Amino acid sequence: MMLSPMPTGNGAFVLHKMLEAGITGYRVFPYSPYREFFPASLPFLLKGQRPPLIHATADYGIFFRRPGVPLVLTLHGFFLDTAMMRYSTLLQRIHYQTDLRWFTRASLNAASSVTAVSRFMADIARKELGFSQKIQVIYNGIDTAEFSPPLKKPASKTLRVLYAGNLHRRKGAFLLPDIAQKLNPGIRIDYARGLKSKSSLPPAPNLTDLGNVPLREMPALYPQYDLLLFPSVREGFGLVVAEAMSCGLPIVASNTSAIPELVVDGRGGLLCEPGNAKDFAEKINLLAEAPESRREMGEFNRSRVEQYFTRERMICEYSELFKKILDRGVYE
Repeated sequence: MMLSPMPTGNGAFVLHKMLEAGITGYRVFPYSPYREFFPASLPFLLKGQRPPLIHATADYGIFFRRPGVPLVLTLHGFFLDTAMMRYSTLLQRIHYQTDLRWFTRASLNAASSVTAVSRFMADIARKELGFSQKIQVIYNGIDTAEFSPPLKKPASKTLRVLYAGNLHRRKGAFLLPDIAQKLNPGIRIDYARGLKSKSSLPPAPNLTDLGNVPLREMPALYPQYDLLLFPSVREGFGLVVAEAMSCGLPIVASNTSAIPELVVDGRGGLLCEPGNAKDFAEKINLLAEAPESRREMGEFNRSRVEQYFTRERMICEYSELFKKILDRGVYE
């Protein structure tokens, strides 16, 4: 039984559970993310177990290494570079620049194989950590049957814009009140907070808090909206973006990190200067006046997800990688 030790409560956990459902002999071994405050406890999670292969995230993967067992690591996110320091707390900065950097570098060097969820992730790991070995890019996958466009959208005189995600600074959530203030009449933004966000944003007449929306409710939420607003400044992949695309929504998002690998500017949505509320508002105002463009963008996005970002394609690529590694049969 291949094992995947994974902290719960994040997008990576959801994706590894997809692999568990689609790959025979693959099992996710969940653990509390609070254990990572005490990394010395992590090796004991798999005590007494010797699986044929271990698949973990790249940051704490070193703690799951076993002699003679291939270790496959996936780069889901990266916050160790100086560009992310302004979006981090003091304690996070210290953590990122000291122990987490060391853990990540040691993990990558110990791995039998390394994958990344985007070209951006592969490139930044090479640049920031000096990692010179091969990194295979395997894009995350979406359940296109679960996340699908509505048969018919209800008519509305209001342009409904959705933001979905935790209200972290790196997600660009702090921009929402400013963006809302700059929108033309007849446009509203609703924001669905991730489960980690406890407080709301400053109020605005056209800005509505939907509260903490669980993952199981998201497939029904996306189709109620006309476009997705995604001002994040750092995404290893952009799962929310891919889910919204699968539901046929055009995207207004930051032109940074992995987002341009999903959103084709001008065809699937409009990309904006990161952190520029005026730019985001102008692009939303532009699409508000172009219903036909929104429809075409939504259809293009659905087609793009079906071509590049399906769950089936992701499972197939990981299955082939695991088989290739296990067939080698020789490990340190």
